[in-house]
Amino acid sequence: MQLHPITVIEIIFTAIFLGVLFIIAVLIPKTKRKIGLYAACLITVIVLAFFLIRPHWINYQVSIKTEQLHAYLEKNYPGEDWKIKRKVGRQYNPYHLDVEFENEKGWFYTYWVKSGDTIKQKGYAVPVSETENREPKHFQPEDW
Repeated sequence: MQLHPITVIEIIFTAIFLGVLFIIAVLIPKTKRKIGLYAACLITVIVLAFFLIRPHWINYQVSIKTEQLHAYLEKNYPGEDWKIKRKVGRQYNPYHLDVEFENEKGWFYTYWVKSGDTIKQKGYAVPVSETENREPKHFQPEDW
């Protein structure tokens, strides 16, 4: 299993943090040591729960935001067909959704969905010719 560098950094810092907590819990006076170990164990369980729940929570939020973007596109582009995708990977913001319209093959428009009322186009990607073997070039609105 190959981990993304962001994930490796999170795991390393979390392990160091939890290790320091347990060292501190062991080094405190014997009368308070039991409470310190309980607290360190509780924090460890909370951190593990966070790492287990976070991907499912993000997927749930993305499904809601995809529905909101779909409603927004139906309202603003009636009669059009589109595909909504999300870039997969830790380096990408999971809340930036790419839309490819059926009549504009190869063009991807990146939308950021905060809520059903706040949807903004954050960038676009131009089509790449068949001879070029690379990803589409993405532009931000500041580049316009």
